[in-house]
Amino acid sequence: MRNLALALAALALASTASAQQQPATSVAVNPQAPPAAAPISAEQQRTVDRLRAAALESDLAWNIVEDLVTEVGPRLAGSEAEARARVWAEAMLRENRFTNIRTEAFTIPYWDAVREEASVVAPTQQHMVIAALGGSPSTPAGGLEAEIVRFPDMAALEAAPASAVQGRIVFIDERMQRTQDGSGYGAAVAKRGRCAPVAQAKGALACLVRSVGTDPHRFAHQGGSSRQSQGASLPAAAVSPADADLLARLAARGPTRVRLNIEADIRENAPSGNVIAEIRGRERPQEVVLLAAHLDSWDMGQGAIDDGAGVAIVTAAARLIRDLPHRPRRTIRILLAGAEENGVHGGAAYARAHADDTHIVAAESDFGAGRIYRFRTRFADSAAPYGRAIHRQLAPLGIILGDNSASGGADVGDLRTAGVPVVDLGQDGLDYFDYHHTADDTLDKIDPEALRQNVAAWAVFAYLAADSDWSFRASE
Repeated sequence: MRNLALALAALALASTASAQQQPATSVAVNPQAPPAAAPISAEQQRTVDRLRAAALESDLAWNIVEDLVTEVGPRLAGSEAEARARVWAEAMLRENRFTNIRTEAFTIPYWDAVREEASVVAPTQQHMVIAALGGSPSTPAGGLEAEIVRFPDMAALEAAPASAVQGRIVFIDERMQRTQDGSGYGAAVAKRGRCAPVAQAKGALACLVRSVGTDPHRFAHQGGSSRQSQGASLPAAAVSPADADLLARLAARGPTRVRLNIEADIRENAPSGNVIAEIRGRERPQEVVLLAAHLDSWDMGQGAIDDGAGVAIVTAAARLIRDLPHRPRRTIRILLAGAEENGVHGGAAYARAHADDTHIVAAESDFGAGRIYRFRTRFADSAAPYGRAIHRQLAPLGIILGDNSASGGADVGDLRTAGVPVVDLGQDGLDYFDYHHTADDTLDKIDPEALRQNVAAWAVFAYLAADSDWSFRASE
């Protein structure tokens, strides 16, 4: 024991001497305290707790999306089915006791693929699964046939001489990277719109692109291309991942010929519209918290995750707030936008029609129904405490705080550009692009428990934004 005591004393003396020899600048500083969050009242805290608990027990969102995909199904922009979806939406919103329910009509360019067929005709004969890209013109009557020329990405096509492309069918064989936040989509989707104009300028006959998705299945992914009015008149289609693999293998072995037949119904001034409803604010009704989703879908699947889930999430969240004993101070407005898939026409029409409205904050649910894992803002620096206050109430749902570079979503993009603050309630999208724009976008891909967590997050965010006097803008 005596030896142990002597050893400990010696160690203490050595540590003291070492500390005395260190320069003053190396003295440890206490970690910075967590950034301050704006306070909320005790009553607001009780309401948030109530909303969160009620949402996690509610099947309202599931019932809404189930009814939409069952009663209406796929809802191609400008079609009779999209019109039925607007009628359905107005009835659903009335049933849920919202106010100021209306459809704000606008017209759009209409496009639908009547026929979309492709096959390898040499050196073998094999049918392929494709989806004509929105805006693609028809091929010549009876189709066209030509040798393919494969490029690994758009940059390779842009660098290629016209002699390598002229008279051929361009095939862009670029794969999409799987990511939780869907960030791989932006890079991969560029080929859908750029292939036709670039290939046309080099004398190509048509464009085929590997489907913009992360699955290995034999489903083609739909999506928009370049319309003739934008300078492209080249037929274009997405090839299923499995058939893109086939084309790549054949092209590596030698010349490969493909037959492509697309018939498209293209019209101008087709009817569409935005369906809108509100919870009128009790003190500041002119100030609007906007919750958006889009009502239309592509027509191979049911439009369940894109974007029936979003329609259900924002509506169910608002309904929980509607059922509170006291309405929030500000107005909560639901925007179920039309014609998003073929050009974000609904979001643009809303921004034009409501440019003079006082939008406090806006957000869109349009990334399926995966669990929300991150909350991002696009607020003025002075409003950072408000964002942290909202996140503090989202944290019990397993949601982390992200950065201040939120996009808000496509249908609120014009509002964001005009200076409206936006947020992202970021969903886990690791498998979203396995189903996105395919025949496999069906109701069974939605997890009811994850859907409830989405509703809880949206209800908490919308209530706090609407029941506060917080301003998220720099100029206010």
